[in-house]
Amino acid sequence: MQRIESAIEKAVKFRRHGIFISETFDLARTQAREAIQKGITPFPVAVKDCFLTNTANTTCASQMLENYCAPVNATIVERIVANGGCIIGKTNLDEFCMGTSSALGHFGPVKSAVKQKDSPDDWIIPGGSSGGSAVAVQAGIVDLALGSDTGGSTRNPAAFNGIYGLKPTYGVLSRYGLIPLVNSLDSPSILATSAEKCWKYLEIMTSKGIDAADSTSVTLPEESKESSRISSLKGLKVGVPIEYHNECLSEDAWRHWNRIVGILKREGAIVRVISLPTTKYSLACYSVIAAADVASNMARYDSVAYGHRSEKNESTYEMYRKLYLDKALKVRRLITDEMLAAFNEVDILVTPTATGPAPKYSQLRDTLFSKEDDDDYFTQAANLVGIPAISIPVGRSDEDGLPIGVQLMANRLNDRALCDVAQILSGII
Repeated sequence: MQRIESAIEKAVKFRRHGIFISETFDLARTQAREAIQKGITPFPVAVKDCFLTNTANTTCASQMLENYCAPVNATIVERIVANGGCIIGKTNLDEFCMGTSSALGHFGPVKSAVKQKDSPDDWIIPGGSSGGSAVAVQAGIVDLALGSDTGGSTRNPAAFNGIYGLKPTYGVLSRYGLIPLVNSLDSPSILATSAEKCWKYLEIMTSKGIDAADSTSVTLPEESKESSRISSLKGLKVGVPIEYHNECLSEDAWRHWNRIVGILKREGAIVRVISLPTTKYSLACYSVIAAADVASNMARYDSVAYGHRSEKNESTYEMYRKLYLDKALKVRRLITDEMLAAFNEVDILVTPTATGPAPKYSQLRDTLFSKEDDDDYFTQAANLVGIPAISIPVGRSDEDGLPIGVQLMANRLNDRALCDVAQILSGII
């Protein structure tokens, strides 16, 4: 119970950072008492405000859903609470999960807590769209924060905040109760302070196997949990894709990426430089598929069936021609085949997580948020292919001491091995 009260105190202390849209302190206390009665140790949790909860509004940071309270909980929320999770609050994000700044929501921006001397008008971007969840972990408010990851929406803020962000294999975490925006790409994801904790919470949320309420749900085979355990980096086959060293990569990000590869080699890993030539088309492919999915799934938010209704009756509908989507799906298949073939040769891929450290809001605004696409380049391919990926903190930038992350990717259902490598590596660097 003391940990829950401490989390509540910290949540109040960090209010100016815009971490939570809804604070659910009394709920957390009730859940803690219920956990203790069952002999379970309670722990504080933050839930991104795109997961349904029947005890607090689910807004997706939009005026459209400002007063929406769901009749059910998301499956992974149910499973976390059943195992002692106590929801401190629903975290802030980019509206409808679209963005990598967490500055574009109806309830105001999320401000990074990495540095405490930001001005009211400018601040370090926490990344997005799961920025509120990332800051909740970085500030020490919660042990676990749930995020969602469409093209890097968990790994990006993990890198910017110096914590761990795990996007599991597509379907391993039930998506029932995740407001459906980009069905073919979205994955519930985990933000925590270590790779070991990422795996611990993943196990909790997959403990009951396939979710019958989610047609895309898959289970982690037992052999993938145990026989694929990795206890040493010696002999590990590591791929370094040359296409991830592009013109947008900063010197800081390159230096830390190169340093991690050197450490892997020093520890006995077999490092191979590989080529994934279709990667250069992945961002365009991702953009078309994501836009088409969003156009379809967000048609329901028309202010007629339900949702906020503007006083203005004019509206504009933009549709994507099917021809574009067909081409994007074909390119997605090429990207998938190419990356899965790479895992016939290597166990792990190592890449940057982002172009560099987090920018200030003013820098992002002045470039019309174009840096968001530059950062997405490094993360969205994992969503297109459906493989697990994790961002781990590896150091800080030279100029301002902001966190830098490196990304590890593994083959489908090799989530256990991925977390093992991340944890071993984190103990060395």
